Amino acid sequence: MKKQFNRMRQLANQTVGRAEKTEVLGEDLLQVEKRLELVKQVSHSTHKKLTACLQGQQGVDVEKKSKKLPLTTLAQCMVEGAAVLGDESLLGKMLKLCGETQERLAQELVLFELTIERDVVDPLCELAEVEIPNIQKQRKHLAKLVLDMDSARTRYYQSTKSSGVSTNLQPTGAKADHLREEMEEAANRMEICRDQLSADMYGFVAKEIDYASYFQTLIEVQAEYHRKSLELLQSVLPQIKAHQETWVEKPCYGKPLEEHLVLSGRDIAFPIEACVTMLLECGMEEEGLFRIAPSASKLKKLKASLDCGVLDVQEYSADPHAIAGALKSYLRELPEPLMTFQLYSDWIQASNIQDQERRLQALYAACEKLPPANNNNFKYLIKFLSKLTEYQDLNKMTPGNIAIVLGPNLLWTHNDGNITEMMTTVSLQIVGIIEPIIQHADWFFPGEIEFNVTGNYGSPVHTNHNANYSSMPSPDMDQTERRQNDQSRRPLSVATDNMMLEFYKKDGTTLI
Repeated sequence: MKKQFNRMRQLANQTVGRAEKTEVLGEDLLQVEKRLELVKQVSHSTHKKLTACLQGQQGVDVEKKSKKLPLTTLAQCMVEGAAVLGDESLLGKMLKLCGETQERLAQELVLFELTIERDVVDPLCELAEVEIPNIQKQRKHLAKLVLDMDSARTRYYQSTKSSGVSTNLQPTGAKADHLREEMEEAANRMEICRDQLSADMYGFVAKEIDYASYFQTLIEVQAEYHRKSLELLQSVLPQIKAHQETWVEKPCYGKPLEEHLVLSGRDIAFPIEACVTMLLECGMEEEGLFRIAPSASKLKKLKASLDCGVLDVQEYSADPHAIAGALKSYLRELPEPLMTFQLYSDWIQASNIQDQERRLQALYAACEKLPPANNNNFKYLIKFLSKLTEYQDLNKMTPGNIAIVLGPNLLWTHNDGNITEMMTTVSLQIVGIIEPIIQHADWFFPGEIEFNVTGNYGSPVHTNHNANYSSMPSPDMDQTERRQNDQSRRPLSVATDNMMLEFYKKDGTTLI
């Protein structure tokens, strides 16, 4: 009770100013004291956020930590899915390979997080929760000792005044001796605590470089983890690409022509060959081929079949319009037209030439500029369309009609503009390009062509059906030789704009 009373009196004396508080720390240590609190706050906040970034459970062994990782769960799910689908499917192969990769990534993540916990998280926690609080606790203890020292000094001086002894002389008597000893003892305890606190504070300042190294370690460990993860992923990517490249079933609609040909190892695009060979068997006499729209559901199904390389010829042989629609869709959905963006101006300029012979020469020059893949497929298609016109009395598809419905799918510009403009000026020009090429297919592309390139269909061989072109000039001829050869052999006339407009008027059917 007496001890509590003396403590309360000390506080009261300090409050009313009868015992002045002595400042025993220098200005530099007072600045360190302020910095301690700031460092504590920052360390605590960083520790909390960094801990939240860790995916595994803290304070457990490697096995337990690994089981709790989302990557481990993902890896297990992929491996199980691969077992269900089997190695025969591309998805099964991919899932198995990716599942094994995720498992290895999970192991790297476990090692990374264990290192982070040991070298960064735990030291930050030690700094924020132990080292700085211990210094602050010492600071509070020093404040108490300073208060005790000031109170003892005050009691000693008050005793001196009450005894009437001059302040220049030392008081005498047992009480005075006791008070002096108490004051000296309090001062000694204060000095010991102050020295210890000063040493700890200076030590804190000196170790700031060690504290800063925690964050350097964080970046280094992260860099090493990401480097190993990247090496792991890069080692797996070639295997993944190899599975993709060796897989037979590759989509073709909407893919660049060159890419499709390279991946499939073909010279003629699969949809073009498949549709042409089927039409040669079942659609050459079909009226309105390429003009009459097929059933939307049937067309969608056929396109999907072609996209995955599974085709039932018997099923679609009864619907040549669906086959023709699938071919048109493939040409229309190419990222770049078969006749290319780069040569668009060349084609249009050629179509604007009034002289028929010069127009054909300009169109031939543009054909020769086509990239090899485009040239091969364009030649294949034109040869087929030329053969289709042999049955025009039955299918009503003259070269001009074919050019009207199929031309916009072979050539277009980057900027289509409004639909009205496209259906007038531009379409007229495209018809003026496609029609003469179909009419004189054997002049542009001399020689026979095997339509059934892969041998999967029973389609006939295309023969030269223009008797008056039995000695067509070779595409390798120079321009002088070609002009001399052409003087004795004038090509048939090019369809006029009036013919095209008459077709629109007479047909009255919306084009697809």
